[in-house]
Amino acid sequence: MLEVNEQTAQTEAPEKGRIEREFTVKERSQWRMALRRFMRHRVAVASLVVFILLVLFAFVGPMLWQYTYLKYTNDLSQPPTLKHPFGTDSTGFDQFAVVMRGTAQSLKVAFIIGFVGTATGALWGVIAGYVGGGLDSGLMRLADLVLTIPALALAAALGRSGGGTLLMIGLILAAVSAPYVARVVRGVVLSLREREFIEASRALGASHWRIMLRHLLPNTIPVLLVNATLLIAQGILAETALSYVGFGIQPPDTSLGVLITTAQGAVDSRPWLFYFPGIFIILIALSVNFIGDGLRDALDPRQTRERR
Repeated sequence: MLEVNEQTAQTEAPEKGRIEREFTVKERSQWRMALRRFMRHRVAVASLVVFILLVLFAFVGPMLWQYTYLKYTNDLSQPPTLKHPFGTDSTGFDQFAVVMRGTAQSLKVAFIIGFVGTATGALWGVIAGYVGGGLDSGLMRLADLVLTIPALALAAALGRSGGGTLLMIGLILAAVSAPYVARVVRGVVLSLREREFIEASRALGASHWRIMLRHLLPNTIPVLLVNATLLIAQGILAETALSYVGFGIQPPDTSLGVLITTAQGAVDSRPWLFYFPGIFIILIALSVNFIGDGLRDALDPRQTRERR
């Protein structure tokens, strides 16, 4: 895409005035255009700011806050105050520090699901779509089989056998999420593998792996970015659900789901223990979903190209 900047200059001549126009042409890449479209999506931009603040709260906040999630205080069951913005529980733990820790652990699980699930699904879909034939059929039947397995039930069973560790839960949920990405990527690759630039690569002697990794996979990045945001949002909710039924991250560590579970009996007497973790779960899920909507609108190749 070319961006045209017009400059007009008025020159004076003895005979008559003359207007000279100068044009400078600057190439605008597709990624730059996508960034401009994303920045026009106000809800997505606001959600991105909120999500960045949540990440800073979770990972930078503990280094700046005076209490830790493992440190007792002498203030028992205190409501929110300036000293304890999120209050304290019956044992004196500062809930501001506890929620920071819980947010960090929940985000780690969600990031593992988003990254590993997207990467695995991308490779799975590219191989299936490019090779085709029996391998494609076998990989897609495997995807169908995995999709029939209840993700939360599998994660609960295997997570319990593995001690309910953060990494174990994240990898299990990523494995059962990968087929969704694989099916989408396969569809994109099927539409690309017969294009002229792929035929040219074959004619020049490029290997199959080079074609898949160098030419096909980069063309699926817009789809992968959108799906990664969806997996992150789903990961937060899945981790919360697992922790709610007792198969998530185990004490003495904590997560937003664990905090919701342990505080459900104190909703009437100490509501701050329940509502603050719940608000953070909602904020993370909504902000990531809105970011995904903005990325989808910005990266959709069917969007009308405009000159600005």
